[in-house]
Amino acid sequence: MLDQWDMSGRVVLVTGGARGIGRGITEGFLAAGAQVVICGRTEPEELPSADGRAATFISADVRDADAVEALVAATVDAFGRLDVLINNAGGSPSADSATASPKFSKAIIELNLLAPLVCAQKANAVMQTQPDGGVIVNIASVSGLRPSPGTAAYGAAKAGVLNLTQTLAVDYAPKVRVNAISAGLIRTEQSHLHYGDEAGIAAVGATVPLGRMGTPSDIAGACLFLASPSAAYVSGANLLVHGGGEAPAYLDAADAG
Repeated sequence: MLDQWDMSGRVVLVTGGARGIGRGITEGFLAAGAQVVICGRTEPEELPSADGRAATFISADVRDADAVEALVAATVDAFGRLDVLINNAGGSPSADSATASPKFSKAIIELNLLAPLVCAQKANAVMQTQPDGGVIVNIASVSGLRPSPGTAAYGAAKAGVLNLTQTLAVDYAPKVRVNAISAGLIRTEQSHLHYGDEAGIAAVGATVPLGRMGTPSDIAGACLFLASPSAAYVSGANLLVHGGGEAPAYLDAADAG
C-alpha cells in the first residue's frame, strides 16, 4: 500500500517521529522515497529507517516557538525545501478531570493544540514561498469527536485541532493544503500500558468493527494519501482512520437483555 505514492524528492517533517504512530509515519514516507526529518527532545537510540535510508533527527521541543523556528530553518538549510509537515507529537497520561491541576491541563493543551499551530505557522511561511506550496497533516484523535474520560484536556485539545485544520485550510489556501486524521485505537509499543497483556489488546480490538486495533502503518498510509497528488483537491478535511469506530454501548445492553 505504501508504494502507491512516490515521494521521491520530497522533504517531510514529522514531529514526534521517533516512536509509536510517528515512527510508522516516518518509515512510510522513507519507504515512499522522501527525505524525512524527525524531532523530539531526545534522540532515539535507533533512527527510523526503510529501504536502507534513515530519518534525520533534529532536537526540538515543539512547545517552544523559537525551537520550532530553528527546526524548520535547519530542515530547509539541510534539504533546500519543506514539502510536508506531519503534526504528530502529542499525547496525555490519564488524569481525573475533577482534580487535574490547571498546570497539568495547560501543559496538555500546549502540546496537543498550541504546538501544532506554531509548527503549522513556521512550515507555512516556507511553503508559501515554494512554487508548488506544501501540505500539512494534523494527527488528531477520535478523542476529539466523542467523550474522552480520563483525558479531558487532551480530548478538548484534539477537538480544537479539527477546527484549527479547517481554519488553516482557508487561511493558507491555495498554496498549502491542510487536513487532519482522526486516529482510532492504534496499537503501538505503549499499548500494553493501557490495555494489559495480549489478551486485553485482542479484546479491545474485537470491539472495533474491523476486528482489530489499527497499526502505525494504517496512519502512515492515510498520511501518504493526503500528501500526494491523489488528494490535490482535499483540504480542510478530517479523515477518520478508526476501523469503523466504536459500536454504541446500548447494543450490548440490548443483547444482554
